[in-house]
Amino acid sequence: QVQLAESGGGAVQAGGSLRLACTFSEYTDCMAWFRQAPGKEREGVASITSASGRTFYDDAVKDRFSISRDNALQMNNLKSYDTAIYYCAARNRWSCPLDVSSYDSWGQGTQVTVSS
Repeated sequence: QVQLAESGGGAVQAGGSLRLACTFSEYTDCMAWFRQAPGKEREGVASITSASGRTFYDDAVKDRFSISRDNALQMNNLKSYDTAIYYCAARNRWSCPLDVSSYDSWGQGTQVTVSS
């Protein structure tokens, strides 16, 4: 399995920005970000196909978040409901669904807290 490690989380006020980074031990076809808020299931945020750079976003973050080929996640105009632990994930397939069960490599997570 690919070894992944997130960084860049922290506390920010609503409307602010954060950039999350994910380091990984080897190339993978598909990288993604997920998040899990307290008491809720883990959900997909964004994904990117390494070869083509094609991206996918959950509707809740579209136009505010941007994922790049190095699997960094730029988060702008943060809202209180963005508060969660953010995880990067990887899989060796050419499709990148925002589905937890599709990924077999995960980082430990980084906390993002947005205060209103």
